[in-house]
Formats: sequence, structure tokens, C-alpha cells
Amino acid sequence: MRPIRVLVAKPGLDGHDRGAKVVAAALRDAGMEVIYTGLHQTPEMIATAAIQEDVDVIGLSILSGAHMTLIPRVQALVKAQGRDDILITGGGIIPKEDVDTLQRGGVGKLFGPGTPTTDLIAYIKDWAREKQEA
Repeated sequence: MRPIRVLVAKPGLDGHDRGAKVVAAALRDAGMEVIYTGLHQTPEMIATAAIQEDVDVIGLSILSGAHMTLIPRVQALVKAQGRDDILITGGGIIPKEDVDTLQRGGVGKLFGPGTPTTDLIAYIKDWAREKQEA
């Protein structure tokens, strides 16, 4: 089985990428193939990269407060390309009620600041295992 492929992206105008880089390194160290797109990515750029790179997971890091716009837009663009099998997860400063709304819309688990990277790694590996068994 090939390694899990994860696209880590910073959508929008948020200029803080330390957390995204820490997550990308932790996922890589856990044996996943990681593509990091860098700062200031549009949802269209993220979706295009995810399709071109044939990723299993898109991890969005959003600290700007635009999560209710950016996450659903990435999700819609990926689904429009026939890739509703991609897990969309991520983290940032996202109020619980927004997390609940996004998850009801089909987004995966979202992680807040200070979450151990081991939690994210376990979540992605469990998701991939369940997907493979299905």
C-alpha cells in the first residue's frame, strides 16, 4: 500500500505558517507523503493541487477567521472534480459551533491550537485504515 498523501495548505490571507510547517513535518515523520503549498493559497489553487497530486487528505490551517468560507469552498471544488473521497481536515482558531456546522457538512475532524500532532496522525491513519477496509 502506498503512503498516505496529504496536502497541507494555508488558504486566504493568514500569514502565520509555523503550525502548518510543524504539522507537515510531523506527518512526514509519521511516514506520510506531504505536499505543503505555502502561504496565501486560494481555494481554487488548493483544490487543483490536491487533484494533481492525487492526495488522500487535505489539511487546511486557518487562523484568519475565514474558515466558514474557505473550508466549504475547497470542499465544493474538490467534489466538483469527482473527488469526494478526499478527507478534508485541518485546524486553527475555530469556534465549537462552527466546527459542528462544518462537520455536519462533511468536513473531517478539526483541531485547535495546542493539539498534539500525535492526535492528528492517529486520526488520519485511522481514517485511511477505515477507508481501505470499506
